Order: sequence, then structure tokens, then C-alpha cells
Amino acid sequence: MTEKDAGPPLEDADDELDSRLHYKPPPQKSLQELQELDKDDESLAKYKRTLLGDAPVLADPTVPNVTVTRLSLVCDSAPGPITMDLTGDLQELKKQVFVMKEGIEYRVKINFKVNKDIVSGLKYVQHTYRTGMKVDKATFMVGSYGPRLEEYEFLTPPEEAPKGMLARGTYHNKSFFTDDDRQDHLTWEWSLAIRKDWNE
Repeated sequence: MTEKDAGPPLEDADDELDSRLHYKPPPQKSLQELQELDKDDESLAKYKRTLLGDAPVLADPTVPNVTVTRLSLVCDSAPGPITMDLTGDLQELKKQVFVMKEGIEYRVKINFKVNKDIVSGLKYVQHTYRTGMKVDKATFMVGSYGPRLEEYEFLTPPEEAPKGMLARGTYHNKSFFTDDDRQDHLTWEWSLAIRKDWNE
């Protein structure tokens, strides 16, 4: 291996890692503060309108900045929608079991609202357990969003459901919707049964 292929010296790599671990993001500004900045600069004001929209900023302190409204398992061959309402009783949701046919291709769709301020680095994390043992962890980067009246929609890349006799059974999922600041916007639990057929 040539020196060029070897990469940076180990000490430099450690310094770089150390500096990233000690990085402190700048203090977050509210949407109102951002809209007031450089308001005399016409081109910047136009850019901010494109980025942030003209949605009114909610002043109600009881409304969370991010509201996750529902999660759906999107599959063309499903006999009906597989959707969970995340605005209701999450303890009741925990008792439900959603059914999916083995081996089919599906995507996870998450609907959410941003109500007051820009939120950066949203992500969806899912831990999957079977008979009490963790069998999978998936993390999906959702992105950064500004407030608006309409819901946002995020779709994960296509995945294939487990298949085969050993894969069939009930899986318990714990889902998290969080962001770069490690703010927990919603955590919920739900179960998914993998079966040989939809109606089994």
C-alpha cells in the first residue's frame, strides 16, 4: 500500500475525531428571529421565503414544535391500508398487532408537522425485538424542515419483509422520532406479525 493510500496519520485522525466530539452547534434562533435578520436584503428575503414559506409562527407554548401524526406501512399488495394514528392513545396502539405477508416489498411512511421553528436533522429510529431479543435496528435520516400548515411526508427506501417458516411470528417495535439536538419528538411501541398470507 502506498503512503497516499494509507490515509492520514493516526494522531491526525484522533485529533479530527476529538474536534468533532467537542463541536458545539451555534445557539438556535427562532423562526421569528431568522425572519427579522437582514430583512432589508431583498435577495436574502426572497431566499428565506422560499426556504421557510410564509406560514404564521404558532405562539401557543403548549403546542409541540414537531407533531408526528401517523406511520403507515406502504405495500401495493396489501388488502387495505396499514396505518397507525399517532395522535391518539399510544398505550392502546401498543396492544394492536399489524399483519404483513412474508417476503413482500414495503416502505415506511411517516407523516408529521412542524409548527413553530425550523427543526434540523430529523431522524426515524426503529428497534425490533423478537421474544425479548433485539434482532434489528434501523435509522433513517428524515432531514431538516421549517414550519408550515400542511403535513410533511417521509418515505423510507423499499425493504423486504422477512420470509420463511423461521421468520414468521410477531415482532415488537420501539420507534423514535428525534433530531440533531436529541430532542425526543415521539417514542411509541407497536407490534407486527409476519404471516404466510395477509388473511392467515
